[in-house]
Amino acid sequence: MTSPRRTPARTARRRAGLAALALASATVLAACGGGGFEEDSTDTADGPTGGEGKASLQMLIASSGDAETKAVEDAAAAWAEESGNEVKVVVAQDMAQQLSQGFAGGNPPDIFYLDASLFPDYAVNENLYAYADQVDDVDDFYQPLRDTFTLDGTEYCVPKDFSTLALQINTKSWEAAGLTEDDLPTTWDELADVAGKLTTGDQVGLALGPGRDRVGAFLVENGGFWADSESGEITADTPENAEALQYAQDLLKSGDAAFSADLDSGWGGEAFGTERAAMTIEGNWIKGAMENDYPDVDYTVAELPEGPAGKGTLQFTQCWGISAESKNQSAAVDLVNFLTTPEQQLEFADAFGVMPSRQAAQQDYVDSYPEDAAFIAGGEYGQGPVNLPGVGPALADLDSQLESLKSANVEDVLGSFQKNAEAAVE
Repeated sequence: MTSPRRTPARTARRRAGLAALALASATVLAACGGGGFEEDSTDTADGPTGGEGKASLQMLIASSGDAETKAVEDAAAAWAEESGNEVKVVVAQDMAQQLSQGFAGGNPPDIFYLDASLFPDYAVNENLYAYADQVDDVDDFYQPLRDTFTLDGTEYCVPKDFSTLALQINTKSWEAAGLTEDDLPTTWDELADVAGKLTTGDQVGLALGPGRDRVGAFLVENGGFWADSESGEITADTPENAEALQYAQDLLKSGDAAFSADLDSGWGGEAFGTERAAMTIEGNWIKGAMENDYPDVDYTVAELPEGPAGKGTLQFTQCWGISAESKNQSAAVDLVNFLTTPEQQLEFADAFGVMPSRQAAQQDYVDSYPEDAAFIAGGEYGQGPVNLPGVGPALADLDSQLESLKSANVEDVLGSFQKNAEAAVE
């Protein structure tokens, strides 16, 4: 695959699109601080895909902390020593803002973290170099993750790692309710049943985070979702989705489940850690919170119960993006190949807790972290986010409506998103 040929008019449209994206990011995220990507690349390569001589790459990352920063810097340094090239790793203060400003200003990084939620707009604005077909053994990446970074039949970039949702269960509460391993819920009916048995005067059975990034898992388990990214169609207003949201609403109405905000908690992990809830549905990022903030809470993790259509979960991921304007694209692809070997992905997992996006690393990861088996299993059947350009505002409105799911009209919620999203993609 190659990047499409760009005329001056198309380049102007691309810059205008990213200028708008930069303005939106600055408006929404101004309170977070941070400027654009100000470091200049040293253009030592010859031509848009590299050539003779040493390449000097600029890498922009959003780091979770010192451990991630050091791990990425060490990996980049190892590649630089091996290849004879140079890499400068820049840690963004505000990734979305700095990345969009870098592109809008005509000075983007060569290689960067790109969140799945931002991918479609960067792709449609022709800011990404489509390099996935140049990656070693690209078929080894989990297919749902590859689909997340594919638009209009073009696979642009490869996922650097991923997260999924699973079910966390408080061991003490489970045993106090007289439940055993045989009672682990594997269906919707069983989940509702154990949530009821776990609900007491001081603790709700199940805490849910509000919004599409939690209740959306029920849609997948019932054979639906908000949109079909492959066809570009909005698919919210369907009987399958209505049934899935009705199931979640019934849980909330029963009192055996509650949104985290109704439990005086900022997210499901807080409600679970403070034991306001006996179960929650969160991603593998909950591990760090439990270890750091709630080390005395014993819990187990299980795959999400199957719905009428089978297994389902949501996936969250980022890819290694490469700029379409980079003069060092060949070197950048070589760096991505280095960073995404199973061995290097496992080193990242050990350093800062991410899950490898390559299937070849799955068994070694599970052997090292058996408590994460339920999370990584979702790599094979999980659903990525809606990756259609322009639907961000419609998704934000959907999240707002889902906050009131307990009392909402399910058909109205789905119909509203259907209408808003269809208008956006048109």
